[in-house]
Amino acid sequence: MNESLSLDISAIRVGKIKILANAHLPGTDLTGAMLPEADFYQANLVGANFAGANLQRAKLRANLRGIDFTGADLRGADFRNADLRGAIFIDAQLREASFAGAFLNGAILNDLDLSGLDFRGADLRGVNLMRANLFQAEFSSANLSGADLSQADLEEANLSGAILRGTNLQRANLLCALLEQTDLTGTLLTDACVQGTPRQLLRAQATQLDRPNA
Repeated sequence: MNESLSLDISAIRVGKIKILANAHLPGTDLTGAMLPEADFYQANLVGANFAGANLQRAKLRANLRGIDFTGADLRGADFRNADLRGAIFIDAQLREASFAGAFLNGAILNDLDLSGLDFRGADLRGVNLMRANLFQAEFSSANLSGADLSQADLEEANLSGAILRGTNLQRANLLCALLEQTDLTGTLLTDACVQGTPRQLLRAQATQLDRPNA
């Protein structure tokens, strides 16, 4: 890294530079950066490290493949249509963030509070959402094929029109979840809690509904 770029990264880290639309910063280490409300629209941040960063209300509609957001403050962040394939969100704060239309294939979001978040139309194939709090989350028309939502709390979540082919929902809470026109082909629902969910929406395609708490 040359000196001028090092100076630029240093300025970014402390929030002196916040307009980074179309920036090319793949693999950049911005651990602990202070960038609330920063604008990364259409930036290339593939493989960057934002662990512990403050990105509250940041505009992150960018190329974020493989990015590390471990412990980051992402409350109110805008991830709409972002490429987040393989991104890591361990211990991140995400209240009021938006993921509508985002690509989250293989991303790690387990054990997080994602209640009420917007995942409409998102590509969530293979995502890890184990034990996540997804109360009243919005998944209409999302693709959750092969995702792991075991033990997740999906109470009152909207899964209408979503694709859950081969999705793991074992021991998940689906109380009063909306499942109109949801594709449940091959979905694993062993020991899932489905009270309040119309049984006819589950019976045809879901498999392994062995001992529901109905």
